[in-house]
Amino acid sequence: MELLRFFTAGNVDDGKSTLIGRLLYDSNSISTDIIETLTRQSKTKGVNSDIDLALLTDGLRAEREQGITIDVAYKYFTTEKRKFIIADTPGHIQYTRNMFTGASNANLAIILVDARNGITDQTKRHSIISAILGIPHVLVCINKMDLVNYSEAHYKQIEEEYLIFSHQLGLKDVSFIPASALAGDNVVTRSDKMDWYNGKTLLNFLETIEIAETKKTDVSRFQVQYVIRPQTDELHDYRGFAGKVASGSYKKGQQVMVLPSGIETEIEKIEMNQIEVEIAETNTAVVLHLKDDVDVSRGNSIVPVEHLPKMGKELTATICWMDNAAFIPGQKILLQQNSFRTKAIVKEVISKVDIHSYMELQSDGTMKLNDICKVLIKTAEPVSYDSYLDNRSSGSFILINENTNNTIAAGTID
Repeated sequence: MELLRFFTAGNVDDGKSTLIGRLLYDSNSISTDIIETLTRQSKTKGVNSDIDLALLTDGLRAEREQGITIDVAYKYFTTEKRKFIIADTPGHIQYTRNMFTGASNANLAIILVDARNGITDQTKRHSIISAILGIPHVLVCINKMDLVNYSEAHYKQIEEEYLIFSHQLGLKDVSFIPASALAGDNVVTRSDKMDWYNGKTLLNFLETIEIAETKKTDVSRFQVQYVIRPQTDELHDYRGFAGKVASGSYKKGQQVMVLPSGIETEIEKIEMNQIEVEIAETNTAVVLHLKDDVDVSRGNSIVPVEHLPKMGKELTATICWMDNAAFIPGQKILLQQNSFRTKAIVKEVISKVDIHSYMELQSDGTMKLNDICKVLIKTAEPVSYDSYLDNRSSGSFILINENTNNTIAAGTID
């Protein structure tokens, strides 16, 4: 069964939590015991309806009030047609950085717009991040249509305004659905109050949208997560390299190169769950055995000799600054790309992205929370990488403060 990963984003109180709750509730994806619990909690809160659907994701709010930072709330559900993973990203402007990480593996972005307020700065921020991350599909859910009397004119005005903006961003597949999450209009059940709308309901859209990876690649990429050397009597010469096939596939007998050393060798054996196999496909956890006794460490890449990635100690990237503290020129940082980690510095802040025009503005060399900037990064060791738009796994990274070990930025390689 196919898996669709999508995330929801929008302003505070645009109705993201209610929309997800309505989707799960009306599609019968919530167990009876949880419904009973939510019903009791709703009565305690004194809500008008039988159940406050927003409680499904807002249960994390109490933890945030206790001083725990909540990044992204994930929900899982299944229908007869598909499996789904929802990333519910925070709406507050100070949590825009969290959307950057929540969206990184998504096939679809659902951007909520309050029908009363139309396109806002946050709508633009979320759309720009979707463009930077190369999200294949964007769905603009124009919510709270009940509060504008289900006006087609309101809907059309927002649709036209967003299409102009999205064209500037280069978003190619943009869809629109008018809805009322609170009333249930066009979420799972088609609304009889908007007969002017002939499109799909949200659930129907989710079940039928083509799942396009962000430029699915056949180029094989594998990064070593762990070197297995049992050194027991029965496994005296065992030397395997464990990791996940990030993209493409690997075959027994394939000619490969180990990076950054540049040594060529051959895949002698592939193990999956301690069983030898002939081929390993994308997203499969395997152990590779190489024909030659090559020095391989955690973070090294094993790639086909005919499709080598780029290599270098300098790379240009777009990053979202996530640290509450502003960037300090020359500060010591670590660049981590999957299991590979090396010391680095931001050599230059080249430009900043203006959220209103999507234009690159000349940089003054500073970066603060939620800034989206193009930067030049210099690393202590060579990095093997692809453009993010060609390969998500080898084209993305995070930056870590070497002193505090806090993640201070997430980035995509140009």
